[in-house]
Amino acid sequence: MDSLDTAIARLPKVELHLHIEGSLEPELMFELAERNAIQLPWDSVEDIRRAYEFSDLQSFLDIYYAGADVLRTEQDFFDLTWAYLERCRSDKVRHTEIFFDPQTHTDRGIAIDTVIQGITRALDEGREQLGISSRLILCFLRHLSAEAAMDTLEQALPWRERIVAVGLDSSEKDHPPEKFKAVFERAREEGFLTVAHAGEEGPADYIRQALDLLKVRRIDHGVRCVEDPDLVARLVAEQVPLTVCPLSNIKLRVFDRLENHNLKDLLRAGVCATINSDDPAYFGGYIGENFSATAQALNLTLGDIERLARNAIQAAFLDAERREDLLIELDHWREKNALGCG
Repeated sequence: MDSLDTAIARLPKVELHLHIEGSLEPELMFELAERNAIQLPWDSVEDIRRAYEFSDLQSFLDIYYAGADVLRTEQDFFDLTWAYLERCRSDKVRHTEIFFDPQTHTDRGIAIDTVIQGITRALDEGREQLGISSRLILCFLRHLSAEAAMDTLEQALPWRERIVAVGLDSSEKDHPPEKFKAVFERAREEGFLTVAHAGEEGPADYIRQALDLLKVRRIDHGVRCVEDPDLVARLVAEQVPLTVCPLSNIKLRVFDRLENHNLKDLLRAGVCATINSDDPAYFGGYIGENFSATAQALNLTLGDIERLARNAIQAAFLDAERREDLLIELDHWREKNALGCG
């Protein structure tokens, strides 16, 4: 695997499924807690890491929201985002599209402007200093009401030039996409693109709802599509991208072992699958580690790696010039590694 790991390390990457709050490493969590005089429920970084054994999505979310409480000021959100961008540089991420959850913060009394200003300032500096392009996606928390989501959308409208899309995340069980149909209709009217988490812990039908009712351009996760062969055929025919997060799927028990993950089967079927890190601080791996671990577990070829990277470039919300630049960079990587196209 040494040569493959080396090729993956050099691979120009695009990340399409990253929750910025989920990149909050324990060390930064403690630093921000001290800065803001917040008492954490853990005594040390080691205690936090020991708590990162999850039985399902909800057990993760309980810790996720507790950790996010340290984020209070614009500088906190800047520092959080900048730390992720520095990791992007080391993983050779050339473009990233990050999720943020404003309700996690506005429900604590933090103004949405504070959140967005901190994140976008870091993204601007990341583009100028690191050469990393980016897009920002606002996610609604699906365990909250559709009315609360609509209110959040209203709060975000002054920032519509900085937010490319809206999405849907948090607890999937018992919160089908149809619950947010009106919110997504309004978002599209306001010019936002749409994406949604579906088919992670929820059934394949949630993917279909997201496509038909929310008119999404991408499905986040989507691995349970295989429960419905007709749906898989549709995903292939329409080339709907899936932003798959392998290490997250293992950590949250979607699959028992990485060797049992269906990513390779999806790729072989012609699904536009991509690799992403989701909440890397909690799930033990950023995008480079997701690529390497998945390649080893599923015996992916260099051609598979290239296909995953190319899918991500094609699925990204990019202008034509930036997309072409990334495709050229990927072609150079392929040539250097003597790749075929299969």
